Amino acid sequence: MRTLDWIVLACTLLSIILYGIYKGKGSRSLSSYLLADRNMRWYTVALSIMATQASAVTFTSTAVPIFRKLGVFTAYEYLEHRFDLRTRTLTALIFLVQRGLSVGITIYAPSLVLSVMLGWDIRWTSTAIGGAIIIYTTFGGVKAVNWTDVQQMLIILSGMIIAFVMTIALLPKGIGFVDALRVAGGMGKLNAVDFSFDLHNRYNFWSGLVGGTFVALAYFGTDQSQVQRYLTGASIRQSRLGLIFNGIAKVPMQFFILLLGAMVFVFFQFERPPLFFNPVEVEKVSRSFYGDEFRSVERRYAEVSSRKAEAVRSYVEAKRGGDAKLIEDAASKLRSLSSEAELVRNEGIAVLRENDPSVDPSDTNYIFLTFVIKYLPVGLVGLLFACIFAASMSSTSGELSALATCTVVDIYKRHIANDGDDRHYLRVSRFSMALWGVYAIVFAQYASRLGSLIEAVNILGSLFYGTMLAIFLIALYVKRIGGTAVFWGAIAGEAAVLWCYAFTTIPWLWYNVIGCGVVVASASLIQILISGRVTPASP
Repeated sequence: MRTLDWIVLACTLLSIILYGIYKGKGSRSLSSYLLADRNMRWYTVALSIMATQASAVTFTSTAVPIFRKLGVFTAYEYLEHRFDLRTRTLTALIFLVQRGLSVGITIYAPSLVLSVMLGWDIRWTSTAIGGAIIIYTTFGGVKAVNWTDVQQMLIILSGMIIAFVMTIALLPKGIGFVDALRVAGGMGKLNAVDFSFDLHNRYNFWSGLVGGTFVALAYFGTDQSQVQRYLTGASIRQSRLGLIFNGIAKVPMQFFILLLGAMVFVFFQFERPPLFFNPVEVEKVSRSFYGDEFRSVERRYAEVSSRKAEAVRSYVEAKRGGDAKLIEDAASKLRSLSSEAELVRNEGIAVLRENDPSVDPSDTNYIFLTFVIKYLPVGLVGLLFACIFAASMSSTSGELSALATCTVVDIYKRHIANDGDDRHYLRVSRFSMALWGVYAIVFAQYASRLGSLIEAVNILGSLFYGTMLAIFLIALYVKRIGGTAVFWGAIAGEAAVLWCYAFTTIPWLWYNVIGCGVVVASASLIQILISGRVTPASP
């Protein structure tokens, strides 16, 4: 990066930290620190939620008034009112396990960027990024988290638009946006909907519709990292407005992100891509005994990529002309060259693994980084990296805050020290948040083996979300099932999901459906066995 890029990046990150500290000042009570005194406006709630994920408005809108009426700090406090302490504690522990694992991945993402930029070891970069997040999150609590999320969301949106414009502007002369869409479509990158029903197909219409719905319901209705955001609303109306706005705006935003990815893919069809996008591993093998062999494969890959680029141009011309025969011939040649390029690329990856068997063969996380570093003009590189940092910092800070809240309210205050004053719990909250931050930094240093970061986070969540969702569904809608039945039903559901993960090839989106279904069915059956009939539980 150039000097101007470093200035832009440093100023942006410093502004996030200072802004978080400024907005979080005055958090001297537990309510202020963990729930921002419940006075956040709807747009703050909305942008804070948007900075992480999409929404399932109906279910969460049902839960909001119940949570607020009880005056709870966490979603899991409600479960003690509805069931018993045992069920509350189990659900809180499930959340701590799954979110504790995920938070390390969200720190790993910006650490990876900084590692590539500076050539530093990931251990140092994860420590630096995690430390920055810990500073403003620990100092200001959830108020700092929410306000910095708003700032970060604006930075992210600006960066996304700039990156999209630049992908189009950097396409070869004579190739426009419509042509890029034709290439992406012809090479299977715009196949957004696959209606085939196949349990072994990870991504199709049915897994997305059914499994995705369960993920969204669980994430926004039961995950403390999101529940805590709308509990900070100044009123039920403000929280609901934030959720509704997020639900409306997030879908087109996600579509835009996917379209940006498709445009970067098209760019590298015309511009010769590296054989492997991870520059650290390429540099490592180049200096090794296998260096000459790898460079030989690189030259072959460059030659095939050049021929493929010409085939892409021919395909564009054929599409413009509209002749079906020419289009099919051009598409056939393009498919053939794409397959040949992939074979050569696999040879190169094999050389990388001969040199270092522990190398991650997936370089997905480095593709966009390569585009930004090598092809964007000075100044914009720093801004785009700032957007990547902002997105990850937003997720991480919210997760640290939620983990600390759950740890203190559901575990420490309820089981260890229930007679402390507000100042005592505030100190413990700050310490807990910092401790979870250190844990996340340590875990981030081992996250490189998890492949695509987006997929890894969702897989980890899906191992637990079905169980959590079922517990809350029963709590809200099946009043006749009691705590004992739900507790053992949750154990059965979680065991079923972990068994599917370990011993089957069922795609991860279906884990949410399976876990939820097993919990509901098991709890219903256990309730009948316990009482001989379904009896009312305490309201």
